[in-house]
Amino acid sequence: MPDAFASLLSSYRFDLPPELVAQRPVARRQDSRLLVVTPSGITHRRFADLPTLLDPGDLLVVNDSRVMPARCCLRRRSGGRVEVLFLAPGPGPVEAIVRPSRRLSPGERLLGLGGEEVELLEARGEGTWWVRANPEPGVLMERLGQVPLPPYIRRPADAEDRVRYQTVYACPPGSAAAPTAGLHFDEDLLARLQARGVRRVAVTLHVGPGTFRPLREEDLARGELHAEAWSVPEETALAVRCCREQGSRVVAVGSTAVRALESAVPPGGSLPEPGTGITRLFLKEGDPIRVATALVTNFHLPGTSLLHLVAAFLGRERLLEAYREAVAQRYRFYSYGDAMLVL
Repeated sequence: MPDAFASLLSSYRFDLPPELVAQRPVARRQDSRLLVVTPSGITHRRFADLPTLLDPGDLLVVNDSRVMPARCCLRRRSGGRVEVLFLAPGPGPVEAIVRPSRRLSPGERLLGLGGEEVELLEARGEGTWWVRANPEPGVLMERLGQVPLPPYIRRPADAEDRVRYQTVYACPPGSAAAPTAGLHFDEDLLARLQARGVRRVAVTLHVGPGTFRPLREEDLARGELHAEAWSVPEETALAVRCCREQGSRVVAVGSTAVRALESAVPPGGSLPEPGTGITRLFLKEGDPIRVATALVTNFHLPGTSLLHLVAAFLGRERLLEAYREAVAQRYRFYSYGDAMLVL
């Protein structure tokens, strides 16, 4: 069985020239390119064309989680630099990734330049700690924090990232990484979608840093991912039900919206119910997608769970065919890159 898992992981690799990894966003959000995958083939459009590709009555489901300025630089009393990446806004003790973690001890206090303190409470393994912040984590992040750009963006975060690594409809803070499919929407595009008769509702799934981590054989064996908090409001659950009853499409914006919707479906059900919870849901090729009937997604890292989720819509062969076409046509990849629409 381990050999089968290793073979499955390797089957989702693809060749990507490093220059196609986007380091900055395009000047205007909706000006990114859009690879459209339908049962009849692949076409090339602009994201600004999305209203012409959707029909009146279709429903967009977005993830409205707000990215926190979670990366904070503090120092030990000895002067050594320590980076704290908060995984929740608080209040109260929260989990954080602390680097470097070796030689740190429970009870130690890390200091900010303005008198801020982060107390290490308990080591959780793999560099993760329970910590207590003074002031509360949300306040401390606003004072000291930087946007936690993913590791494949090879530059420090700057003022532009505070705006562009955030969706225009972001609301409750809690993500340590952006739900990147939503980065292509601006107010003008949302207004044109509304005028087209496409309704928009929201779910919340707070994205953890594990979203960028390549899958391991043990992840496949366990069939679960890292834990993330989700919420589906009553308005959203009702809108999805009405949309499906009238035969229109439920268009999930991003893998996180898919996972939130699927996590809200009760056992034996086919539609989401209002609620909140923690999900470890791992969707992959062959798994049924019960709620979303179409998907807006960015291009993802090889070997990640995000790639497997898109394969649940397309199958592995069609997914890799689309990625090969994107590489051949010089699409821009990953968080600040272009997008794909699966219909």
